[in-house]
Amino acid sequence: MKSKHAPLAPIALACLLAAAGGAQAQQQQPSYKIAYIDPLSGPFANVGELMLTHTQYAIEEINAKGGVLGGTKLQLLQFDSKLSAQESQSALQAAIDQGAKAIVTGGSGSSVVTALVQSVARWNQRNPGKELIVLNHSSIDPEMTGKSCSFWHFQTEANTAMKMKALANYIKKTPDVKKVYLLNQDYAHGKQWASYGRQLVGLARPDVQFVGETLHPIGRVKDFSPYIANIKQSGADSVITGNWGQDMTLLLKAAGDAGYNLRYFNHSAGSVPGTVLAVSQAKLGQLTWVAEWHPGQADTPRADALAKAYKAKTGKDFLAPRIDFTPRLLAAAINKAGSTDTVKVARALEDMSYDSVVGPIRMRAEDHQLLLPQVVNTIAPVDGKTVKVGWEGTNYGFRTDAVYTGNELAQGSECKMVRP
Repeated sequence: MKSKHAPLAPIALACLLAAAGGAQAQQQQPSYKIAYIDPLSGPFANVGELMLTHTQYAIEEINAKGGVLGGTKLQLLQFDSKLSAQESQSALQAAIDQGAKAIVTGGSGSSVVTALVQSVARWNQRNPGKELIVLNHSSIDPEMTGKSCSFWHFQTEANTAMKMKALANYIKKTPDVKKVYLLNQDYAHGKQWASYGRQLVGLARPDVQFVGETLHPIGRVKDFSPYIANIKQSGADSVITGNWGQDMTLLLKAAGDAGYNLRYFNHSAGSVPGTVLAVSQAKLGQLTWVAEWHPGQADTPRADALAKAYKAKTGKDFLAPRIDFTPRLLAAAINKAGSTDTVKVARALEDMSYDSVVGPIRMRAEDHQLLLPQVVNTIAPVDGKTVKVGWEGTNYGFRTDAVYTGNELAQGSECKMVRP
């Protein structure tokens, strides 16, 4: 009995086998898995989404250029921390189960990231050969590169002490700052921001009076009017606040509604979507913050080019070079190590110098604190001179007030790192 199907011609059979082999090779193509663990829901979801998009963009660009080690592609896994240490632990275990070798995080707050780092350290100790490293681009508690430092943790953002030193240097030259109120979120970093504010601003300006201090629940205050009333009663002209996300925008709104023209000194609020809009709507107040770069900054052609390319591809505004160069630092370390072995990659990261879009940066080996420039800048109306471009659909942008190198802001460290 003849078969109903004619035999495949040799050429057709060869093409079929080649296609099958290509598909199998594609499935077996080596990859290096990176787990993104940050808030993708809840009151700070917009912050997490911003950080995710920056990370995705950098990884896609690295892969488009061949990945690492001559062909290994970076693969990004996404997990929602829900701003919770417990949820982050669950996400970490899921990342481990899926073969992740690096964690990118920072937007969940210092207490959550610290818990992640501690869990990673315990896992690594129990599972030699299956270690992970943590790259932290935004949680800036100095303890993380101080007493609580870990060989497995690398901080790619200036820490709280470095940022406050930059602001204190600026306040030293700003005589109209006379009475300061400390209003901060009630968690580890909020308390750190207040403490360093008292310490470093007090040293820079012994004449400044600290007229009050309050901690409030993080992400749960819907109306800051009572807090503004207390600040007004204190007679403060300035507020040192570590608030970010909706806690910053709602604070600005309450002050604007009360007609209270305050100065605010913050670590990173201007890099969070909605902050410039909130300042423009309040029409009162000056928000001064510090970062490695700000949109519209003069003499930063490489960062400007990256921001333009990012906008063209994602349709979103580019705000944080450090988040973009975090996976790029990792890729450079993998290539330097010639291996994806975590211990070798971590050693390659130590004392690594890197030519970033904001200039030369260096990962300090003794505590894994990145030394990078910091720009003190204020959200202000476009004037055609100091502020040339509006932001978030407003006529407000960013005015450069002072620029400091990472070495100028570097602090001593109490880190006593235990290396494998």
